[in-house]
Amino acid sequence: MISQSKKKVFVGMSGGVDSSVSVALLKAQGFDVTGVFIKVWQPDWMECSWREDRLDAMRVAVHLGIPFVTLDLEKEYKKEVVDYMISEYRVGNTPNPDVMCNRYVKFGGFFDWAMKQGADFVATGHYAQIHEKGGDNGTKQYELVSGIDQGKDQSYFLWTLTERELSKTIFPVGGFEKLETRKLAKKFGLPVAEKRDSQGLCFIGKVDIKEFLSHYIEPVKGDVLDEQGNIIGSHDGALFLTLGERHGFSVSQKVSDGKPYYVVSRDLKKNTVTVSNIPQDITKLSSRKEYEIASVHWIGEAPRENVAYKARIRHLGEFIPCKVKVSGTKTKIVFDEDVSVASGQSIVVYDSSVCMGGGVVV
Repeated sequence: MISQSKKKVFVGMSGGVDSSVSVALLKAQGFDVTGVFIKVWQPDWMECSWREDRLDAMRVAVHLGIPFVTLDLEKEYKKEVVDYMISEYRVGNTPNPDVMCNRYVKFGGFFDWAMKQGADFVATGHYAQIHEKGGDNGTKQYELVSGIDQGKDQSYFLWTLTERELSKTIFPVGGFEKLETRKLAKKFGLPVAEKRDSQGLCFIGKVDIKEFLSHYIEPVKGDVLDEQGNIIGSHDGALFLTLGERHGFSVSQKVSDGKPYYVVSRDLKKNTVTVSNIPQDITKLSSRKEYEIASVHWIGEAPRENVAYKARIRHLGEFIPCKVKVSGTKTKIVFDEDVSVASGQSIVVYDSSVCMGGGVVV
């Protein structure tokens, strides 16, 4: 935690426990704290939740005696998160909207606005850490590091950040276990101390992605095929299904052993999906060792070739041994074992607990 006091910090407040404890910790350290609730776009057909969350954030601000501001970033959220997500699904990719939310909303619109207001820092309730180290010629360098609580670590969603943002960002709860954060919320007497954690799509909350997409992409019924090409069932759109998925389609001609079927391939032009209930087939058809990534971003130094690193292919997924291979303008992640990663997903590379950056699967 930064030891300087009387520095001006704007804290993104969601109305949840983590960001509320972040505010309390910073205020206790002597920072000049302003709470900021980020208002984002929500579809008309969904139950509105932002007003209740904003009210919880305001209650915390009043309790702690800090200024409170509402920042409208509806346009940024709609364009960079929602429209992006829909466009990616349209072409058969499986995007990470939370990555885009952090890049363009929390550490885009919010960060830039705070700097223009004269902030020294911004802060959020992310479970991640920022380490400062000395660079060449006495310059400072900043690393993004996994949160202490490996069951809550959110560094995977933050791989697009640069040293510019990291140098002016604080993650107050990144060095705590979630249980400790809950205890601190009670110690500070915060009105949200017992509030349950929110889950689901960034800001919008828990929502069924297929239901969400069906409002913007018309479902088109198609055939479910076995590995021999026989029609054995139906689905409501190959675009809505991802490799390895076992829900979202029906099989009318099941085998007697009752084993679940998984999607092993898709033909978007024909709007068909092929399924299998044989684990070996699932691995063979949907997994490989080498993946090309685009939109590549390294926070500090780029990974060195032929050096052993590890990577995550999903939030809180296991760390998988890998190497990074660069050939001309192409960057590839080469895993030690076969893994299944859908196009559009992020592969994030780590050197021990340091998040180096990553890219999006082509």
